[in-house]
This record gives sequence, structure tokens and C-alpha cells, in this order.
Amino acid sequence: MNVQWYPGHMTKAKRMMQENIKLIDLIIELLDARVPLSSRNPDIDELGKNKARLILLNKADLADERCNDAWMEYFKARGCFVVKVNAKSGAGLKQIQPVVQEACREKIERDRRRGILNRPVRAMVVGIPNVGKSTFINSFAGKACTKTGNKPGVTKGAQWIKLNKQLELLDTPGILWPKFEDQQVGMKLAMIGSIKDEILNTEELALSLIRFLVQWYPESLEKRYTMADGIIAGTDPVAVLESVAKVRGCIVKGSQLDITKAAGILLEDYRSGRLGRITLEFPDIGNK
Repeated sequence: MNVQWYPGHMTKAKRMMQENIKLIDLIIELLDARVPLSSRNPDIDELGKNKARLILLNKADLADERCNDAWMEYFKARGCFVVKVNAKSGAGLKQIQPVVQEACREKIERDRRRGILNRPVRAMVVGIPNVGKSTFINSFAGKACTKTGNKPGVTKGAQWIKLNKQLELLDTPGILWPKFEDQQVGMKLAMIGSIKDEILNTEELALSLIRFLVQWYPESLEKRYTMADGIIAGTDPVAVLESVAKVRGCIVKGSQLDITKAAGILLEDYRSGRLGRITLEFPDIGNK
């Protein structure tokens, strides 16, 4: 399956980010905790050099906790600060403010030496499409936030959300694009629901997910679809998908199995966390 991206806005988005990055002290990069590498753009390291970096592992509650901890170590070893969050539920958001202060400690000290006191840290939220940037900004800012509007010396049109005396967020998130060349990246992003299902072959996608689950999380399939323990090992993915169709009553006329419907159910069960906490890639070898 060839997952296609439409990078028409890429150049414009990148140019806009380069302009906005000049205005900020801190880059807050949102990643999906289930696919931290696939949901990040390698350009951000170049775009964000000389800026403080905070990575938020979003939807961490849907990812394998052991993998979350391993990914935190991975990014910390690369000079980033890391917090596990769920932007939708608000979990982990209270940890962000103290980490922001720690990440920007040098900048705050530099300001103090120059006699500039209490100047807020300015941050921009960046990430690929559908990773939860807007949800995070809305949850983190809450209803109390106010846009501070244009300020002298600030690029025309830049709006700032004043969260408190210590932190302002640029209200336009920076849009990054996934790495297009690697089809595995596209597959993983499709599995978590970042690409519209209408343009995908959901059966093929479900079979790829089953192959991965059989290898790393067989118990998730056995438990969810009431299969006997150990039955999954070495089973053909098509047979597993057929079992899902039977268990979920996916039948079309003439008692034929509706494999397309079963594929959709399996993918939705994974995306919603009903299959359990599952991470699709692991730092040491990229693919768990």
C-alpha cells in the first residue's frame, strides 16, 4: 500500500515557521506517544537549533508505559526536555510549567543579568497534522487566556496567548510534515488515524497491524476478541482478521464474512485504546 502525502503547503509552512522561530525562546513539539519517530519531522532539529526544546508525548495513556519511559530517555539524551501528556483529558499538563522554566533557565538568567525581570518565556507549539496541536493549546491555555495582540518589534499578524506572567504561546501552531520517503512512516501514521481512512486500503492496513500485534502484543488480540491464549502465535493475519469478523458478527448476504467491516473495527479498537496500551515503534530499533 502506497500512502500518499500532499505536501503542497510544505514550503509555505516551513517559511512561516522560520519567521516565527525568530520570535520565540522555546519550541514545544507535540508527538504521538505511540509513534514518536514517525510523528516527528527531522527538519525540526535544524529549524530549532539554539532554542530550548520541550517534547510532549501526547496520548501517552494509549501507549505502552515501558515504551513511554524508553522514549523519554531517548529524547532527553538528545538534549530535549520531555513530558508525557494527554491533551484531550488534560493529564500531565500541570507538569509543563515548571519544565518550561527549567528548559529556559539560561534565558531567564540572561535576562536577569541585563536587568530584565519577569519577561515571559515565549513558546511555539509545533507538530505534524492531526497530532493534537490545537487540542493541546485549547486545553493548556484554558478559558482564562487572553491574546495580547501585536507588539512592537513583532512580526505583523503574530498573536500571543498570555497563559500567565511567565509564559506566552504563539497562537498559530507550526505545522511540520512527516518524512515522506519512508512508507513505514505512512503506514504507522495511518494505523493511529492521522491519515483519512477514505484514501487507504483499510484491509491491508489492518493486516499490517495484525502482523505487528501477533509479534509483540498477541495477548491484546486474544483478550479483545475472546480467542484462546496462545492461539495467535504463528497464525496467518488473514485468518486472524476472519476470526475478528466472526466474533464481531461482520456478515454480508449469503453468510459471507465482511472483512472490510472487521478491518475497520480492529483499527478503531486500536486507536481508541480498547486493545490495550500499544506502541508501534521503540527507540532502540525504531520498530519495537
